[in-house]
Amino acid sequence: MKLPVSLLCAAAAAALSFSAHAQSAKPDLVKGAALYGQMCVACHGADGNSSTPINPSLAQQHPEYLIKQLQEFKSGKRDNAIMKGFAAGLSDDDMRNISFWLADQKAKTGFAKEKDLVRMGERIYRGGIADRQIAACAGCHSPNGAGIPAQYPRLSGQHAEYTASQMNAFRNGTRNNNAKMTGVAAKMNDLEIKAVSDYIAGLR
Repeated sequence: MKLPVSLLCAAAAAALSFSAHAQSAKPDLVKGAALYGQMCVACHGADGNSSTPINPSLAQQHPEYLIKQLQEFKSGKRDNAIMKGFAAGLSDDDMRNISFWLADQKAKTGFAKEKDLVRMGERIYRGGIADRQIAACAGCHSPNGAGIPAQYPRLSGQHAEYTASQMNAFRNGTRNNNAKMTGVAAKMNDLEIKAVSDYIAGLR
């Protein structure tokens, strides 16, 4: 039995409408909070503000960035045995719910500790290093470290120790999920990485 063209069109339109709704459906922040409390809180803090300098603060981070990192931990594109173990058990919806819940949390302000390096860190962050064709960090991560949603992560207030560890990982190739950052870090020395990481911790 053949269906009238009008019915076929209506069915197709309904399917498209359902698909669009599924993609635009709001994340479940209650589920996100519950999953975060079960799996993430010990390392990243009750509200996404880590108290351990080597573990990143995740509060107020762009959700798209967090989802990408979780997916890449799960796939192995970003190599971290601990995070891979946690991410392996998460569905796409789980990742989305946790990430949007974290984005809804208020990030705490940090501060720079290395007074002697503040000017160097500021110069690199805001102006880059021209003689080595290193672009200013502010160009991608914004002048106040807020980043650009869905493109570049928020850095403001991040622990200097964590930022420096990731810069070093980009430089030595143990983190290779961002070619642009690998290229930047490869041209920087230890002191420059330390200076800019410390400066970022005090951005607000």
